[in-house]
Amino acid sequence: MEPENDTRISEFLLLGLSEEPELQPLLFGLFLSMYLITVIGNLLIILATISDSHLHTPMYFFLSNLSFADICFTSTTVPKMLVNIQTQSQVITYAGCITQMFFFMLFASLDDFLLTVMAYDRFIAICHPLHYTIIMNPWLCVLLALLSWIMSVLISLIHSLMALRLSFCTPLEIPHFFCELNQVIHLACSDTFLNDMVIYSASVLLAGGPLAGILYSYYKIVSSIHAISSAQGKYKAFSTCASHLSVVSLFYFTMMSVYLSSATTQTSHSSATASVMYTVVTPMLNPFIYSLRNEDIKRALRCFFWRETINV
Repeated sequence: MEPENDTRISEFLLLGLSEEPELQPLLFGLFLSMYLITVIGNLLIILATISDSHLHTPMYFFLSNLSFADICFTSTTVPKMLVNIQTQSQVITYAGCITQMFFFMLFASLDDFLLTVMAYDRFIAICHPLHYTIIMNPWLCVLLALLSWIMSVLISLIHSLMALRLSFCTPLEIPHFFCELNQVIHLACSDTFLNDMVIYSASVLLAGGPLAGILYSYYKIVSSIHAISSAQGKYKAFSTCASHLSVVSLFYFTMMSVYLSSATTQTSHSSATASVMYTVVTPMLNPFIYSLRNEDIKRALRCFFWRETINV
C-alpha cells in the first residue's frame, strides 16, 4: 500500500531538548539569554565596522558578514524553540519546517564559506603583504562574499527541494529543537536514497573543500611566520589571525562533536543537546573572541558609544 502523499501532512512535533515540565522555565531563560547575547554581540561588531572608517578593510568586511550570518543562523532555530516553550506547544507546520531547514542550511553553509574566505584574506595579508591592497580590492571582496551567498543558497535550495519530494507517515515527532535535515528525512516513508546521496555529497563539499582551503592557508601562514626573524614580528603576524583560527577551531570541533556523539550514542536527544554547541554557543562566543583581543574593535565601539552619548 502506498504511503500517504506529503501534501496531507500539516505539521510536525518538535520534542525539544527535554520533555520534563520543571526544566522548561530553565531552558527558556537560558536560551533567551544566550540568544540576546548573540544578537547584541554580533550587532555591536557590525556597528563598529560600519561606524569606524579605519575598519573599512577586507578583514572587517568579512567579519561583519560573518556576524550577520551568525545572527540569522541562531534566529532560524532559537526563537521558534522559545515560542514553543512559552506556549507549551511542540507544533511546527510542514511549511514552517521546510522553511526552517532551508534557512538553517543557508546560514550554516554561509558561515563555512565565509570562514574560508577569511582564511584566504589572512593568507594574502601575511604571505603577500606588499600586494595585499591590490589583490584584496573591494571588487574581489564583494565577489567572494557574493559567491559565498550564491553557493549557500544553491546548497540549501537543493536539500529543501529534495525534502519536498518525500512522503511522510505517522508519528511525525522530531526528537530535536529544530527541523534538522537528517531527523526529518528519517521520518519519511518513501525512499530516501537520493536524499542521502545529496547529503553525503554536500557534506564532502562543505566539510572537505573549505576545510582543505583553510588548512592550506594556515600551512602557508605558519611557514611565512616561521621565516620572520624577530620574535615581535612573529607575534604580531600570528595575532592578526589568532581570533579567526579560534573561531574556525570552535566551529569545526563543535560540529564534529555533534556527529561523533550521535554516531556513538545512537540517541537523538544526545545529538540535539550536542547541536546546541554549534547552533547557539559558537555564534554567541564569536563576538567575544573577535573583540576581547582586538583593540581596533574596542576603540571603534568606544568612539561609537561616546558619539551617541554626546548626541543624546
